[in-house]
Amino acid sequence: MVITKMALPRRTFIRGMGATLALPLLDAMMPAMSALGRPAPRFAAIYCGNGATMDAWTPPTEGAGFPFSPTLTPLERFREQTLVFTGLDNFQATDQGDTGGQHPRAAPAFMSCVHPKQTEGADVQAGTTIDQLIARQVGADSKLMSLELALDRNDVVGACDHGYACAYMNSMSWKTPTLPLPAETNPRFVFERLFGSGDTAEARLARSREDRSILDGLAAEITRLRGRLGRRDGVKLSEYLDGIRDVERRIATIEASNSDVDLPPRPAGAPATFREHAELMFDLQVLAFQADITRVCSFMLARENVNRSYPEIGLPEAHHAMSHHGNNPEKMTAFAKLNTYHVDTLAYFIDKLHATPDGDGTLLDHAVVLYGSGMSDGNTHNNYSVPVVVVGGRDLPLKGNRHLKYAKGTPLANLSLTLLDKFGVKIEQFGDSTGELDLLSGM
Repeated sequence: MVITKMALPRRTFIRGMGATLALPLLDAMMPAMSALGRPAPRFAAIYCGNGATMDAWTPPTEGAGFPFSPTLTPLERFREQTLVFTGLDNFQATDQGDTGGQHPRAAPAFMSCVHPKQTEGADVQAGTTIDQLIARQVGADSKLMSLELALDRNDVVGACDHGYACAYMNSMSWKTPTLPLPAETNPRFVFERLFGSGDTAEARLARSREDRSILDGLAAEITRLRGRLGRRDGVKLSEYLDGIRDVERRIATIEASNSDVDLPPRPAGAPATFREHAELMFDLQVLAFQADITRVCSFMLARENVNRSYPEIGLPEAHHAMSHHGNNPEKMTAFAKLNTYHVDTLAYFIDKLHATPDGDGTLLDHAVVLYGSGMSDGNTHNNYSVPVVVVGGRDLPLKGNRHLKYAKGTPLANLSLTLLDKFGVKIEQFGDSTGELDLLSGM
């Protein structure tokens, strides 16, 4: 790459041996962007299966300045950019003549607001999900139109639950009603997809075994670029490159430890603990947003029916089993502790977005993060008034610091339709929507 003027194009790359590095949004790019206004919006959908202890999740009062509930307390420092919703029904996940299948239906219905077809075969069908509609609108000129991630093992195929194919539980994003998108669980593979490190699979594998960074092959280009940037841009570039090196180092450390320990089957490169794995995946999403590699991510933080336990926080029982607490107060308290841990992990991602400059604000200002579950009470597989939070979206605009409660029977699809409209997706109906939600932009 040869830089001949200060007004860099927004889509500037530097290239080296097997690596193509997109740059973060720099001040030097702003003149080239002047006709475009603010940076492009981003969207992240994060799903956590098996519901929640709703008494501990739901804030005690409505409106502005509400007291944060125990489960949502980790988000309180982002109060001004947080919207909590109560009363939104994931009706399309309910039993509508099917035999069981509450778990396989939950995530696809949460994201598409369409009732998934009961089948164990390849003829799966749900609906195009909100993230994919947004990706078509805002992501056409990105390197990746969207990025799909997960933490839990998703290589099981065939029938997973009550006559439903595993694809329903493995995939929260559907490109079309019949095409679920596979989610990547291995941080190494995500990193290589974002930044590359070789022209062939063999070259990428060989580089992953060497003690060097993809940035080593870009040193000359980076040095030339630094010579043309102002002080603020130099700091931004350094922080971005430090973030890449940090993720590389953590992936390498994980892979080295995995090679010496007899671990149960899982993709090479996956950290041993939930929090390590989740934070690494969140860091990759932040880098992808920062470099405008993609503007849309979906992340299954915890899969439906998952058997992961959390001994690191004193919860040795499996996640799914904990959701079936039988209304035992002690077990409900333990499950609420797990819910809070998941929200605290989400707060790590929000904090990263909030701390990353982007144009005239931060990534959080220009992003909407949708977090929730397709069930409310996992004990009874209840799909009504499901837990949902939206964080960010200052420039869409969304007005935070509010707990919004809607009338019984309000479809979750109304929130999806409203968010789609905020991203410029103009459709009359999404799933079982009955209209857009009021109050999101103010009262």
